[in-house]
This record gives sequence, C-alpha cells and structure tokens, in this order.
Amino acid sequence: MEFVVITGMSGAGKSQAASILEDMGYYCVDNMPAELMPRFAEICTAAEGRYDKVALVSDIRGNVNFDGLFGAIYEIRAMGCDIRILFMEASLSTIVNRYKETRHKHPLDAGDGAVSDAVKKERELLEPLRDRADVIIDTTGCSLSALRRKIKEYFSGEESGGGLYVSVVAFGYKNGLPADADIVMDMRFLPNPYYVDELKNLTGMDEKVDRYIFSFPKAESALKKIEDLLKFLLPQYAEEGKQSLSLAFGCTGGRHRSVAVAKRVAEYIRSLGYQADCVYRELW
Repeated sequence: MEFVVITGMSGAGKSQAASILEDMGYYCVDNMPAELMPRFAEICTAAEGRYDKVALVSDIRGNVNFDGLFGAIYEIRAMGCDIRILFMEASLSTIVNRYKETRHKHPLDAGDGAVSDAVKKERELLEPLRDRADVIIDTTGCSLSALRRKIKEYFSGEESGGGLYVSVVAFGYKNGLPADADIVMDMRFLPNPYYVDELKNLTGMDEKVDRYIFSFPKAESALKKIEDLLKFLLPQYAEEGKQSLSLAFGCTGGRHRSVAVAKRVAEYIRSLGYQADCVYRELW
C-alpha cells in the first residue's frame, strides 16, 4: 500500500497536488489529523486492495504536532506501507499575491491582515517538516500543467509524452533563485532595458525589448553558446534516463533580459525535438 502525506505552505498548491494525485488513482482525504492517520491506514489495509494508493493532506490548519505526525508516519511504515512526504512551497511574494487574489484568510492571520507576516511565521514553523520531506515542489511561477508533470514524475514514474522534458524559467535574483533549478545562468551581463525610458515598463515578451537586447553582439554570441551547450547536454541527460530538467535564466528583476533569453532558448529546445515549457516567474 502506498501513502502520500501532502503538506507545506498555505497557498502553495496542496489542493492542486491532491487533485492531480486523485486523477492518478489516489484516494485523497483533506485536513487529516495526525493522530487519525494510523487508524485510517488500518482501515485501508483491511479493505484488501480497495484503497491501495492514498494521499492525505495535513497542514497548519490542523495545528500540526510534528512529533505526532512523524510518529504516525512511523506507525504506518511499521504496517508495511510505503509512505512519503510531499512538501509544497512557494516564494513569499507568490503566496501573498495568491491570497490577495482569492481574498481568503491565512490560517495564521492574527487579524491585522498582514499576510506576509503570517507566511513568514508559517515557513518558520514548518521548517522541521520540510527537512524531513521526501519530495519538495516549489510552485513559484509553476503552471498547472508543469505541476502535473512533476507530480507524475515523482509518484508514477511516467514520462510526460515521452523523452526529456525541459522547464525553462526566467527569474529575478532580487526574489531569490528557483528552488528546483538544475542549471542556472546569469544574464545580468547584458544591457538592461530597465534604464531605457520607452522599454522600462515593458517586458522581455515585447518585441521592442527583445530587439533591443539582441541588437548587441554579445547577446547573440551568448545565445549561440547556450544553444551549442544545450545541443550537447540534452542528449546526454536523456541517455542517462533523466526525465525532466529545469533550466533557469536570471536577471535583476526577472522581467526583461531573463525573459527574452528564456523565450528564445525554449523555442530552440523545441526545435531540437524536446518538450519545453517556459515559466516567467516574476510576470505572475
């Protein structure tokens, strides 16, 4: 029998993860108290295969006692069940924006509406749980389709569409590096459109910004070197059996240079016959 405990930051995508696992055939239960988990596992075991894959969401809403949760996990493992912890997280700005959009109240909101303070407090409280997690997924700038691919990779071993899948991420260093990036490239050596008045409020998705950046020979030269590197590396990763690769490009704010380069690199990767999605983290 296989168990997955879905936990992590409020607003980081635990419900979406549970829905994806449910689509994969898992029986999902939301907000399961830790003390009930071993008893629930006994019931599932006695069902003789009816519930052979189970996902349980347990988070700060249930005033998680980590000793109790870790004890429950130990008991379930002692029953002969395979149990893993999936920890969902996202950047502070991402979670704050999600709460602003939904207008939901954060579980640790003290009543003053300071969502950022609640998020920081929750992150601190959950650190021991994160340290014990088997799988950590950062949903900052992560589309639902990309999240689905990640969960399928971790919990079913399936390749999404076959072959190597590449996630190309554009990010801003001022908001930190993507937590799950395999390769990070710094684009801050390129001329910054932010200091050009007519380009400042645009992004790397706009043709004017793209044209400005790649009007400089060093930008074209850098792109060619990156493409040559990927042309060599991607078949090597695929040959070694790697199913997914996260390739991140950063600049100061994550809105101009990194976006323009990431967009072109993703197009090039697709031209080589690989699956590639582009995530513009700071444009959310």
